[in-house]
Parts: sequence; structure tokens; C-alpha cells
Amino acid sequence: MREVSVILSSTITCPICGFKASETMPTDACQYFYECKSCGAVLRPRAGDCCVFCSFGTVPCPPVQAQGKQGRCC
Repeated sequence: MREVSVILSSTITCPICGFKASETMPTDACQYFYECKSCGAVLRPRAGDCCVFCSFGTVPCPPVQAQGKQGRCC
């Protein structure tokens, strides 16, 4: 079995204003909410996603990276 290298940094793009921010993802919890640093919108995961990184980030959360699309962080 091949070990997967997990990336801990993801850039979140606000769907309201388009602002991008590079963030470090938690490895021990889901992040359900994220406040945009530009417009203040509170982002929540889209239906079917486990966290804001899976919905709005350039890289999915660490558990999804490690386990594939069937992985979930919570």
C-alpha cells in the first residue's frame, strides 16, 4: 500500500466576493465555518461536502486526501 503525502495548506476562495486566502487546514477536526477576510461572509460546506476546504479550497481536507473521495473529516 502506498503512503499518501497530505498537503496541509489550501487556498479558500469566497464564492461571494472572490477573495482568496491561504489557510492551514486542521488535521484533528472538521472546519464547518469560515469567515471571509474581505467581505465577512460566513461560508459553510456545500451539500455532500464535509468541510469548507472540500467546498471552497484548492486542496480537500487531510482525511479526504488520505482516504480518497470516500474519506470524511468528521
